[in-house]
Amino acid sequence: MALCNLNFENTAYEISYELTNLKAQKSLLILHGWGANKELMKQAFNPVLSEYKCLYLDLAGFGKSNSPISLDTKGYARLIEAFLKHLHFTPNALMGHSFGGKICALLSLSQNAELLILLSSAGIIWQKSLKTKFKIKLFKALKALGLGKFYTLFASKDAQNLSPLMYETFKKVVDEDFSEIFAGIPCKTLIFWGQDDKATPLKSGEKIASLIKENEFYPLKGDHFFFLKHAEFIAKIIHKNLEQS
Repeated sequence: MALCNLNFENTAYEISYELTNLKAQKSLLILHGWGANKELMKQAFNPVLSEYKCLYLDLAGFGKSNSPISLDTKGYARLIEAFLKHLHFTPNALMGHSFGGKICALLSLSQNAELLILLSSAGIIWQKSLKTKFKIKLFKALKALGLGKFYTLFASKDAQNLSPLMYETFKKVVDEDFSEIFAGIPCKTLIFWGQDDKATPLKSGEKIASLIKENEFYPLKGDHFFFLKHAEFIAKIIHKNLEQS
């Protein structure tokens, strides 16, 4: 593990990361999702992607990386662009799970990568249930009365146990509609999805596949963390596509 001190947009960040297989020719950037960290992604993919140089990092505010301010997804993407430039790391492929998928989708617009890999990516918004709408209105009413500190009573599972700053980040990113971003992705995209995913339902993967011009869509058995059981298959498809490009 290494720690990078990076000054970005007048803010000091410490980014925890790990580079593996340093002598490999082609490289991958691998980003985790909300509530996870680089260790989870390394656990899944380090044994099966040994032929590629892999960069695993803790997103700002996750794992061992700090987050002095709250960011939206575009802010995260700009921060990672600056980090990649600092490391002189040019990824041939971008892979992201959930929230990390949204960030990688944005990065695909600027990094000139050969391949984008989305694992149950966030970024498709569906109409909220009446129960959820009621909770949002109730929280806003309590906040107006100075009782916003009780936000954890109203937060989703992804937002439980967050610091106030990271809860602000969560609120910024949770309702971002990335339909136009997905429609503009310039590179081939591999889309893998958990068939029983409740956090980002299968219909979200189907919608993303309908928006991206060149893609392969693979629904697989499992929930939001389906990739932990299917890493070998995912790696096989990645290898096939990178060797052809």
